[in-house]
Amino acid sequence: MPLVNFSNLDFDQIKTSIKDYLRANSNFTDYDFEGSNLSTILDTLAYNTYITSYNANMVSNEVFIDSATLRENVVSLARNIGYVPRSKKAPVATVSFTVNVSNTTAVAVTLKAGAVMTSRSVGVNSTKNFIFSIPNDITVPVNSSGFADFYNIEIYEGTYVTQTFTVDSGNVNQKFVLPNSGIDTDLLSVVVRDTQESTVTRKFELFNSLFDVTASTRAYFIQEIAQERYELLFGDGIFGVKLDNNNFVEASYIITNGESGNNINKFAFIGNLKSSSGDTISSGVSIVTTEVSSGGGKPIESIDSVKKYAPQIYASQNRAVTAADYEALIPQIYPEAESVSAFGGEDLTPPSYGKVFVSIKPYNGVFLSSAIKQNLQQQMRKYSVAGILSEIVDLKYLYIEPNCKVYYDSNLAPTASFVQNLTTTNIVKYSESSDVNKFGGRFKYSQFQKVIDQSHESVMSNITNIDIRRDINAQLNTFAEYELCFGNRFYIRNHGHGANFNGNLVGYNIKSSGFTVSGISGTVYLGDSPVGNLSKGTVFLFKLKSSSEPYIVRQNVGTIDYDTGEIRLNPINIISTLVNRGTPLIEVSASPYSNDVIGLQDLYLQLDVNNTVVNVVADNISSGNDVSGTNYIVSSSYGSNVLVRGQSIFQTDVDTTSTPTQPPNVITGTSAGSITTTSRRTRSSSY
Repeated sequence: MPLVNFSNLDFDQIKTSIKDYLRANSNFTDYDFEGSNLSTILDTLAYNTYITSYNANMVSNEVFIDSATLRENVVSLARNIGYVPRSKKAPVATVSFTVNVSNTTAVAVTLKAGAVMTSRSVGVNSTKNFIFSIPNDITVPVNSSGFADFYNIEIYEGTYVTQTFTVDSGNVNQKFVLPNSGIDTDLLSVVVRDTQESTVTRKFELFNSLFDVTASTRAYFIQEIAQERYELLFGDGIFGVKLDNNNFVEASYIITNGESGNNINKFAFIGNLKSSSGDTISSGVSIVTTEVSSGGGKPIESIDSVKKYAPQIYASQNRAVTAADYEALIPQIYPEAESVSAFGGEDLTPPSYGKVFVSIKPYNGVFLSSAIKQNLQQQMRKYSVAGILSEIVDLKYLYIEPNCKVYYDSNLAPTASFVQNLTTTNIVKYSESSDVNKFGGRFKYSQFQKVIDQSHESVMSNITNIDIRRDINAQLNTFAEYELCFGNRFYIRNHGHGANFNGNLVGYNIKSSGFTVSGISGTVYLGDSPVGNLSKGTVFLFKLKSSSEPYIVRQNVGTIDYDTGEIRLNPINIISTLVNRGTPLIEVSASPYSNDVIGLQDLYLQLDVNNTVVNVVADNISSGNDVSGTNYIVSSSYGSNVLVRGQSIFQTDVDTTSTPTQPPNVITGTSAGSITTTSRRTRSSSY
């Protein structure tokens, strides 16, 4: 009889299939398979079949990039389509110090490449020392006072290593393998000398493709191999300079710990200083001043990321036609890009045909400098097709601000602050996840609530309200127009009714921080008033008589589209703002129609932990202190009715002859991280 076709790898199913096969043989018709030694033989056969099938399945999976699980196999498959995974990134810090050489004749001081600083970080890494190095010598002149000033030098976390090779043309299988893992390839330097004794060096440059590579180009290539190590590849005389016999290759690089070296701000000098005459300088070094704490450290590119981008790079074939091509190619051109969004001009309103707009979030910093933008524009032209213009637009943040009421069983937690701290820690971890912190990201409301509920066994439930925020970068003392696109529909109070409901105007759906404008004394805020069917409205300026009593001081300063989440302000002259984070800002927030918030087109989605409020509330029903629920604290599932951002700081310089305009009831919000301990029945208002 034919063999049974196995539909799965279940051990019992395999054993049963073998039994059925044997029973079909007349020699085993009346045989007792369970009560004899043959049962052990069947177990052995089934086990062998199971292991063989499992291995065959794993081997089959590992030959395809979308199903492979081992990094070595994923990287090998990506290499076949020309993709090199991103290496670890060394954290970089900026420091300054001076060297007193007034008692010497030195006219210059050189800080030699290698280890220059040591540090003991704070927090979780307080027991670990970190070494910071520089990949190249730094030479500064000695000033008239006899000091050599090393200002704003960049140091990289990791150990500086130099690896050498001698080319052996007789060995056709010679490989130039860097034996260490954890290398930051961006800091890799390769020089070649004719022989080991030669003093003349030729510096080779890293190339990621064959574009612009000729027979005279001093190029080298790298590829990741087993155990996260790298192999150097050189030209063959047609594409890139070919190495000759006895050439001496010297590769210098930094082995880093990646992200664990971030946020370090205290350093001690351990570098090697040389005078212009070659003498070692061992004294006169000042205290090291940290200009910028270490940051930007990243782990090696993950397997999931390689699986995502390798096929995209291969599909683009090194040309930029679609928006997806730009999103795949830019990280290769600019490795510091953390997230990229590209979209065609035809998607804009009004459309801009023949253009591709690109927005980039760098790992370090918020915006791209003008020089980097210009360089990227030139690089992208090599890949763009004729007739399509690319334009790099500034990054736009869409902030998410949760307000959480966390109910906990007091019998299962030592204190309310204990629950609050655990919840806050988990929220911070979620804010760093892949769901947010990217273009096209999506804040998943149910997942966020799950993060809170799973913070501790004492957490029974949570009521979380969501606000979304954009910031206006105010152009002071000049008339300017402003446009804010949230990319998400706004929630409107009393939605479903007309603009006039029971004689009260529906409005004040947006909240802003305070600012001053020409022609109006005191602090003003932005407010809105819907019209018609509540899909659109007008924007006005108002002041506060009290925390719950607004009065309008200027009508029709702009328009608002509630369906698209778009606010436009007519030309307005802003004099000053209450919020200033290095630049004058007006914060504008609203409640989204859906708590699942998306980052549309060029909006970079980010959960703002600094404006996240966590209040913990004792769940007296769960703890058994109030089984009937008579004193249960009710938290509304809607946002608060505060009129402005920073409600506790409002202006009282009002015109007493003005009439307040439909002031809603306001319950002043609690401060971030406060703990609700009241046991009386309360209700937090929404929208």
